[in-house]
Amino acid sequence: MTSKIRTVGVIGAGQMGTGIAQVLAQAGYTVSLNDLSPAQVEAALGRIGKSLARLVEKNRLAAEDARATGTRLSLASVDVIGKCDLVIEAATEDESVKRRIFDDLAPHLAPHTILTTNTSSLSITRLGAATDRPERFMGLHFMNPVPVMQLVELIRGIATDQPTFNSVAGVVARLGKTASISEDYPAFIVNRILVPMINEAAYALYEGVGNVSSIDDSMKLGANHPMGPLELGDFIGLDTCLAIMHVLNEGLGDTKYRPCPLLVKYVEAGWLGRKVGRGFYDYRDRDAGPVPTR
Repeated sequence: MTSKIRTVGVIGAGQMGTGIAQVLAQAGYTVSLNDLSPAQVEAALGRIGKSLARLVEKNRLAAEDARATGTRLSLASVDVIGKCDLVIEAATEDESVKRRIFDDLAPHLAPHTILTTNTSSLSITRLGAATDRPERFMGLHFMNPVPVMQLVELIRGIATDQPTFNSVAGVVARLGKTASISEDYPAFIVNRILVPMINEAAYALYEGVGNVSSIDDSMKLGANHPMGPLELGDFIGLDTCLAIMHVLNEGLGDTKYRPCPLLVKYVEAGWLGRKVGRGFYDYRDRDAGPVPTR
């Protein structure tokens, strides 16, 4: 039997969690948002308000719908999140962090609550097995930026039951997005293909095949990609790209998934991309625009 989902808890008020909370609230769900930092949640709610205002300005959303969306969003404690029909964990791509979140949630969970993770690469089966409800646990992987991207990957763990899958697939349908069903293998479908391309672009830079501009221009103009692979890596976050490459390398044991040493160095330097102002491009001078760092 498919569970009726009305309330959704989102844990993690970063870029992904903010976008997920917005699209859920726009679709009519009551959304509770939680983060280790309450200030981060307040900032996220502010960003959502600005995003909705832009949609109104562009006539893509009625003003009354924007107001109604805002009323369905709130900051909430872990005990409130635990009582929601659906919980979406959208924290950093670190398995220990995600496990800690689910451990903290455990005492507060309602019997019917479905747990999901927005992980872009980690084992759904392994994460689910560490909870008290592996049969009501699955992967719900949104693409960034969430309000714009139409695809959502649905990933079952080995124990995920059919009613849970049907309920979560129903949420994706209500959001007006398209579900892609992936088996529970490292990085699923999108990142299994996408992130190694970014890693290979980093190797091309590392080996001197081309500079940042030539590599990105080649893929934009020669392969009709809307964004070059190095620019895309900066957009995703180079720390996230590196974490996914580690998952692929360790999970599949194939040398083709070795992280590029230059990618490692950028992460070690704290040059993580757009979110910190510097990665393969330097974004700190807004007037100059993105400037290649190599």
